[in-house]
Formats: sequence, C-alpha cells, structure tokens
Amino acid sequence: MPMLLLKLSANDLLTLNDRRRMVPHLAERWKHFRGKEASLSERSAWAESLVALAGDMVAAGRGNVEMIVECSATVDEPDESEGGESKDDDSKRKPTIDVVLVGRHPESSSLSVQLVELKRWSTVTRVEEATSEWVHVPGIEEKKKHPALQLAASFEAFGSTAGPLHGLSYECGGFAYLHNATEDSVRPLIGPGAPTGAYSRVYTQDRRAQLMRDLREHFSDDEQHSHAEILLARMNLRNTPLLDAMITSRGEDTVFTLRGRQRKVAEHVVEASATVLDDPAREALVPNPRRAVFVVTGGAGTGKSAIGLQLKAEFEAEGRTVKYASGSRAFNGAMQEHVGYGDREFRESFTYFSSFVTTPEEPLDVLICDEAHRLRERSTNRRWPAEKQGKRPQVDELLDASRLTLFFLDEGQSVRPSEVGTVALIEDAARRRGADFARYDLREQYRCGGSDAYVRWVRDLLGVSGEEPEQWVPDGLMHIEVADTPEELEQTILQEARAGASARMVAGFCWPWTKPRGKEKRLEADVRIGDWHRPWNAYSESFCENGEPPSKIWSVHDGGLGQIGCVYTAQGLEWDWCGVIMGDDMVRRDDRWVFQRGKQRRDKEAGVNRVAVPGSLDPEVRKKNLDDDEFARCVRHAYHVLLTRASRATVLYSTDPETREYLKKVVGDVQIHGLRPTRESIPPELRVAHQPRPGRGRGRKARRRPRARNGQQTLF
Repeated sequence: MPMLLLKLSANDLLTLNDRRRMVPHLAERWKHFRGKEASLSERSAWAESLVALAGDMVAAGRGNVEMIVECSATVDEPDESEGGESKDDDSKRKPTIDVVLVGRHPESSSLSVQLVELKRWSTVTRVEEATSEWVHVPGIEEKKKHPALQLAASFEAFGSTAGPLHGLSYECGGFAYLHNATEDSVRPLIGPGAPTGAYSRVYTQDRRAQLMRDLREHFSDDEQHSHAEILLARMNLRNTPLLDAMITSRGEDTVFTLRGRQRKVAEHVVEASATVLDDPAREALVPNPRRAVFVVTGGAGTGKSAIGLQLKAEFEAEGRTVKYASGSRAFNGAMQEHVGYGDREFRESFTYFSSFVTTPEEPLDVLICDEAHRLRERSTNRRWPAEKQGKRPQVDELLDASRLTLFFLDEGQSVRPSEVGTVALIEDAARRRGADFARYDLREQYRCGGSDAYVRWVRDLLGVSGEEPEQWVPDGLMHIEVADTPEELEQTILQEARAGASARMVAGFCWPWTKPRGKEKRLEADVRIGDWHRPWNAYSESFCENGEPPSKIWSVHDGGLGQIGCVYTAQGLEWDWCGVIMGDDMVRRDDRWVFQRGKQRRDKEAGVNRVAVPGSLDPEVRKKNLDDDEFARCVRHAYHVLLTRASRATVLYSTDPETREYLKKVVGDVQIHGLRPTRESIPPELRVAHQPRPGRGRGRKARRRPRARNGQQTLF
C-alpha cells in the first residue's frame, strides 16, 4: 500500500494543529508504515514546515486546496514477508514526497497537482563550484541533493505508467519551500548551475509573496470537490465495492487484479495446485492422492473475498470443479441478488458449509470457504430430519469434499458461541488427514477508506486490542461522527443514499425480531428508541407488504434502506456510509465497558414481544449457560463487525446517554470544514453509480481468461 500520512485541506490541517492533534497523528501513521518512532527532527519539521505552507496557502486564499502529507506514489510495494523489504529498511524504501497539493486549475479546470519538498535549511553552500546538484547544509554531516532532483524523481514516479497520474488530464509542477531561508543565504540553489525546469522552483521567506501569487495561478479558489480523491482512487486507497466489481465481471471473468500480499497468496495457491490436482485435460491412470489445505487470515477489508473469487474464476477457467462456500446466508443472498445469478446458475457455483454432510462421490478439485470463522461444530438445521443432520465435525466434511481446500477467516469476526472456525481447528483437521498445510496472513487494509488508523481505533474503542483508545484524529481517509438522536443518524444516512452513495443502518441485537405478520406480511417496528420506531430487516424468505426485501438481500436491495440490519445480515458486506446504533448490551460505566443481557416481555395488546430489560436479546448470545467473558467477547466482536462496514464514513449513536457522551469524547469535534465526505464533495468523475443488478439467468457468458499478473488492480 502506498505510504500516506494525512489528507486534509490547508484549512483543516491548521485546525488540527491548533488542537495539538496533527503531530501525534502523523507520528502514529509514521510508526505504522516505517515500523519505528518518528524522530524529534521529523516531528519538529511537521510542526514547523507543514504549518508554514498551510498558513501561506490560506493567506493566498487557497485554504481549500488539499494537502497529501508524506506520500509515496508507488501503487505496489514489495511483499514484506516473502523475501521483500521490512518496514524499517529505509535503504530499500520507495521515496516519498513531503506534500502533494491537489486541486483544480483555474483556467483549464483540469486536475492541478504541485509536488512540494519542505526544507528547514537556513543556508547552504556548494559542494562543487560548477554545479549545485549537491550542497552542504550547516549542522548536517552528509551532503544533500538539490530539492529539484528529489522533485524530478517524484514526478517520474507519479507520472509513470504505474503512477497515480498516468492517463489523467492534469497540470503538474513542483517546488521547494525553504521558509527559514532568504534568497541570498541559499543562492547556490537558485543561481547559475542550479537545475532548471517546472520542478526546480525554490521559494524562501523573502519570496513568500511570489509563492502566494503562484499558488493562485495554479489552483482555483472554488474547490467544491475533494480532488485528492482522484489520486486516492488511483493509489488503491478507495476500492470498488466487492459486489459491484462482481457485476462488472459477471462473476465469471473477474476484475480483481490482485497486488502485494494478495497476489503472492494467489500465486502460491495456483502453483501448489499443479502438484496436487491432476491435469483436467488428461485423464490420470492413477489419481493423485495428495491433498492440500490453505488458510488465509486477515481483518475486515484485507481482500480475502477478492482473492477467493479471483481464484474461483481462475480454477474454473482451467476446467476444474470448484465450489465457493460460505457460512453466511446474507453474503450468498447478496451475491445472487446483486450480481444477478439465476437459481440454478448460483447453485452450480455457490453453496454453504452445511452442504457437505454427504461426501461427494467424486471430490471437488477446489473448495473455497469464505467467512470460515463461522464454521460450526456440526452441520445441523432444525428443518432437516434426524438422518440428514451432520454427525462429524463440519471442518472434516469440508476437507473430505475436495482435493484442495482454501479457508478465509478472521477470528475477530466470530460473533456466536457456536462458531468454532479457527486456524488451529483447521490445521489440526488437515494434519490428521496428512494433507499439505500452509497459512498466509493479510495485513494491508483496503476497506474503511484504507485507513488502518480507523481500524486500530475501532479495536481500541471496543477493548478488542486491550489498548485504551486515543481521541480520533481525522486523517482524510475515514470519517466518524456521533449523532445525538436516532433521527439525526437516519437523516444523514438517507441524505447520502439519496445523493447516490450506498448506505445502511445497523444496530446491536437489543430488540426483539418479529417475523412479518399476517398474509400481507407487515413488518413490525421492533427497534424502538423513544418515539423513533423502525423495523429490522425482514425475517422472511420473500418480499413483504410494502416491498421490503427478505433479510438475505436487505443489504443490496433498494427497498432495504428503511430497515435496520444486524451483525448476521451485515457481516461480509460494505457500504459507503454506515449508521451504527449501539444498544444497551454494551454501555460505558466508570471508565470501563459493561455488558448486559436483556429480557423481553409479551405485549398482549400489540401481540408482539417488547424489551423488558435493556440489553442483548440475541438468542444465540444471551443464554444463561454462556459465561460472562464469552458473552462480552461475542458482543465486542459484533460491534467490531458493524463498525467496519463503511468505506467512507461511520455515524455512531448509543441509546445510553453516558455511553453517548463517552463516544463524543473519543471521537472529538469533527465538524471541520470540508472534512465530511458527502457525495457532493466527491469529484463527479468518481461518483460511480452502483452497478444495477443484471437480469437473472445465464445470458451470454464472458470469455474467461487468466488473471493479469502484472496489471494494476481495479478492486483492492
């Protein structure tokens, strides 16, 4: 993933600095990318130079121009664990640019980009009389390159075929800003022998007026949109939603060009398949007895499903027998509905973990198991007769069903006590069968706007990491806000949805869930907060009275916007905006989280259940035989899932006043101009409409082709 510490307008950066939150945030991001603490010199440079540049931009009337801080242009970094570079190996690391200014050109209206090197140098001397390519800086032992040479290298990286500017219509230049120097004190940088060109401009404190004139020349003062989003999308920090990408590919020839660790994992699996699976074009006299099991772990948004769906397409293109299994009805239902598979077509490709109670006579070549943390101890269903219930561990059924089995899981998303899917469980089952076993870990974050800071903050907030949460620092990648009322939360979600964003409301399982009532299948407004009443997504296999969709497709159907989802119908899915209602199952008391089991009562007059004691009403979790630690774990994990469903913004609301005040404290004041990623703030060219669902049935199949190994990704 490209290095990027911060993306904010000059106005917002100064506001962040005034609150003494800019440098701590940059230092935390630096540590994440570099693997070590930022030096005192680096922190001082941020505090001094960034503020100086931002202040001059505001003075020039260009405070809405965005600043991308400490940015690398490279889209594909070497893999860290397979012989690649480590985080703290600075000698091999791709160069970064101090600041990239992004806005709109006042004359051409095209993308306008200025690459900036910030230097605190107050004076320099030549190293060689004939050239200024290298200079001495007092107090620094080694010689330093002329900033123009650094800028030239950065421009090459940004404008190359692998760079984020390639193929765009843009105006680009660059300059060095030595805000502590005078023109005379750094004469070698601007006198005879100094590099020349569009990226060799040098500004000093006595050339500040010229800098501001040039900023006005390069950038419009009417920055209505976040033009930096164009670069973020090109740097793969903004992903195409998984299901939209599946529509584009029609599920047969995917558009998931993988990268980094994702590509390594996929390549290793494909290479291993050649030693395990027989050639489909030649009948084997003696079938290969080997079996292989792969486990891929990674948090929400690390691209597990992208790898699985890409491998599915690739193995099918080779003529292999492949099934894609999941433990989630919501994921499968959304896939079928949104991508437009017919029933028969869907059954040929997708299935559930519980579909292999009876082992196939001929094992599949490949079985891909997504959301494998949802594995159950046994395959059971209350609708099945006794003889069809699973008698063996579900993991054994899956391993016996195929020659090569892939499991994708995140143990942090296990939300029910009955979910037993772990790496240890799968490895033990593989070893007992003598199967080859390999494990891979994904670490790069592509959901939540690519904001690893947000994912860490959520884990700290919920107590999953064991660390106390710091106050959220806006990073321009992910947005959080706390609503005062459920009406306010709903209004925000509806506003963004009507503007064209994908958006849904979800909640902790703290209210009864009533099945649709009567022949007309009327939904009951179970989620009741004061005078605000809304229904859960429909507990139904078919559409309801007012066109509300069944729960398994609530997440992707237009009619699902007015209902509330829960963890079981949201897991594995994502939206641009997500409104999360925290109920009384997890409340803040005396600087710690308290977890509460709820009770329900029968409302005889209404003929439905209502809340009697606030708390969890999840029948799987609030059981008395579940100990308190396990109950707390399930509730934490459920909210961890819900809080990581958004790719741009999360709106939080708690039904508990004390908890709501705590959330406001840790989120902080986010009402900063331009920071909210509304649909209107996104450049029109990036407002890609969510793909309409194709018609059902096979139709014309896309031509299958192998995955492009070296192309740029278009999903993750």
